[in-house]
Amino acid sequence: MHRTMTGAQIVIQALKDQGVDTIFGYPGGAVLPIYDEIFQQNDIRHILVRHEQAAAHAAEGYARSTGRPGVVLVTSGPGATNAVTGMVDALMDSIPIIVLSGQVPTFMIGNDAFQEADTVGITRPCTKHNWLVRDTADLAATIHKAFHVATHGRPGPVLVDIPKDVQFATAAYTAPEAARTHYSPRTKADPAAILAAVEAMERAERPILYTGGGVINAGPEASATLRALVEATGFPVTSTLMGLGAYPGSGKAWIGMLGMHGTYEANWAMHDCDVMICLGARFDDRITGRLDAFSPHSFKIHADIDPSSINKNVHVDVSVVGDVGSVMADMLALWKERGGKTRSEAVAKWWKQIELWRGKHCLAFRNSDKVIKPQYALQRLEALTRGRDRYITTEVGQHQMWAAQYMTFDEPNRWMTSGGLGTMGYGFPSSIGVQIAHPDALVINVAGEASWLMNMQEMGTAVQFRLPVKQFILNNERLGMVRQWQELLHGERYSSSWSEALPDFVKLAEAFGAKGIRCTDPAKLDDAIQEMLDHPGPVIFDCLVEKHENCFPMIPSGKAHNEMLLGEDATEGAIGADGAVLV
Repeated sequence: MHRTMTGAQIVIQALKDQGVDTIFGYPGGAVLPIYDEIFQQNDIRHILVRHEQAAAHAAEGYARSTGRPGVVLVTSGPGATNAVTGMVDALMDSIPIIVLSGQVPTFMIGNDAFQEADTVGITRPCTKHNWLVRDTADLAATIHKAFHVATHGRPGPVLVDIPKDVQFATAAYTAPEAARTHYSPRTKADPAAILAAVEAMERAERPILYTGGGVINAGPEASATLRALVEATGFPVTSTLMGLGAYPGSGKAWIGMLGMHGTYEANWAMHDCDVMICLGARFDDRITGRLDAFSPHSFKIHADIDPSSINKNVHVDVSVVGDVGSVMADMLALWKERGGKTRSEAVAKWWKQIELWRGKHCLAFRNSDKVIKPQYALQRLEALTRGRDRYITTEVGQHQMWAAQYMTFDEPNRWMTSGGLGTMGYGFPSSIGVQIAHPDALVINVAGEASWLMNMQEMGTAVQFRLPVKQFILNNERLGMVRQWQELLHGERYSSSWSEALPDFVKLAEAFGAKGIRCTDPAKLDDAIQEMLDHPGPVIFDCLVEKHENCFPMIPSGKAHNEMLLGEDATEGAIGADGAVLV
């Protein structure tokens, strides 16, 4: 196809050829030619957000729930800078989004023109790669390359900055197959590395499979392969916050989430294991705790598509560079080919030890009939939505950790949360992106009132586009995680960790034309949740919870996995020097 088009027409044609059906964006002077072309077609839907940060997070929600890249369109200057937080969030969590930003005309660049910013300079450390297109003839090929880079290797955000005169000028359109790129990351692992990993797994007496968001990013086949690998080996499996759902949370080999607010059994198993198989995770500090005390006696295997992640934080004994789905398939095939040899007696003994740790009931809490405990609210939300076509997004803070602990994810792509950057305000726009992608599904954003207020303007988006997203706010009238750290680590000096001017969330919902529900009584909680689920439109659910509840277990910053703080309601029982629960 060598049709001559304007730059703006080229943008829309390139998006169509890449299979794009939705753009999240906000117009402005430097992108008006592209918006004019959006108006003149019906193949791509445009979702008008109320803030460009929300556009990026909505695109992330769309991408994480579908496996397809999300697309963002913003104007120059503040449009692009407002989207920066979403780009960094996507970079940290390896989410493929394509950000198209307008720019002042090429002849004005560097003149401090109206709404000019050095978008490529600003976003260079915020993206996997970015481009400034100065010639309309390069525009189509650049957009096709952007999709390739965003979705191959370790996924991530990319940005294409398009000056206004490039959008008006004409050039021949370049089809995707004619747009050549040299970016070709390695996906197939070295067979010698696979062999070394399998030999170590055969020797293992206290093994653990440690999985991350990379397994989910590798597609549903990778999650299926992980399940087959767990079934074949009988090894216990844990995951990061980002990896929930790759292995079923109700599965028999699941020992819970790992890390700062992970389970007692997962953290002790990581500390005491003799062979660790890390699959598509990056040894983030929320997982490792104190690095020099992290899994101190284990033989470490790390499989990741990003070679720069290997040996970056934790030195490993076997590095396996490749697509984690392909790596696991190769491991499983070789494991079976060699007869599936495990040290079964030792592994059975290891499982008995894990069961002792599990007997600590680290997520136990003392319920109340007077005030709603946040853990109880999420247990009830889980029970009343289980079995439905359900997607959960979250904001950031205590509610996020409680959702990870008390809700169960049996499938990948059902859990959208800001992991690496920890972005307050992520969950609401993310839920909008998820609902756009899955119009008939139940989409719930588990929020704290402080995080939710950061992008509350998106109620306008939810109402305008008739998106029945449910905002389940655990309202403790505090910046809960900040307050918890101040209580435990800063001498109970509560510096700026509460708001004295919160809105009436029910009235706020009604002001936007949505439904508001408030619940303060544990006895009425089930009925109130059911009312939220039965309502066909968007809902703000204001769930007033215990103000000073802490999220446990917790590994304090700078401590090791065997230095967890537990809540007072975890099963009492002496703990031996080796971490064994003496019952």
